[in-house]
Amino acid sequence: MLEEKKIEVEGQQPNQYQKLEVLVTEGSLKDKTINIEVGDIAVVNQQKYQPDEEVIITYAKGINNEDVFYITDYVRHKSLVWLFVIFVVLTVIIGKRRGISSLFGMGLSFLVIFKYILPSILQGTDPISTAIIGSFFIIPITFYLSHGFNKKTTVAVVGTLIALVITGFLSKTYVEVAKLTGFASEEAGFLQVAKQGAMNMKGILLAGIIIGVLGVLDDITISQSAVVFQLKKTNPLIKKGELYKAAMNVGQDHIASM
Repeated sequence: MLEEKKIEVEGQQPNQYQKLEVLVTEGSLKDKTINIEVGDIAVVNQQKYQPDEEVIITYAKGINNEDVFYITDYVRHKSLVWLFVIFVVLTVIIGKRRGISSLFGMGLSFLVIFKYILPSILQGTDPISTAIIGSFFIIPITFYLSHGFNKKTTVAVVGTLIALVITGFLSKTYVEVAKLTGFASEEAGFLQVAKQGAMNMKGILLAGIIIGVLGVLDDITISQSAVVFQLKKTNPLIKKGELYKAAMNVGQDHIASM
């Protein structure tokens, strides 16, 4: 910390100004020390940096062709690792054997995403078909590992796969009707530039919708299946029509909660 003070900004609250000395640990400027000014321009939610904090910096050329450095974000690796460790420990303590199998299923899901879905999309494969094929691998793995090999889980798996296909069709239709392009964020622009315009951003948007809906479908289908099986177990003599009506009442509550 080289300098820290409050500076007056006309018509606004005093702004927090800091002049920081930053040691670069990665990239082309590794092991070099640079100075960065923060707070010389008034912004909402101005950050106040502390010594020994790790940050992400970027730089660009200024008006006089000089290097201008900016802090873009904090480095969160350590905090995320601790959060993950806490999550794993609590899952194992509370879920016991089922919690361990659920974590294993989650790991296999990430394996499918990072080893098949993402590489295939980057190679130019159709994002929609890639996401659906990947989901057809993820769903049985996660369901059976999390909920066991039984009829209830099988019904949920089949229902989820059917719902996934319907979701894909409806998403594709809506994207076409609404003329969504997939360029709503600057990251999409960066990706398109990096791949020289070869990325199907609309397809990637649809793939994101399909992958994103898996978690919702998991919760809904397995709970819906569990309710129906429990109703049948509680009253083995219940008629099919009554069972269907009771299941639909629960399903309507699921729809309302979404």
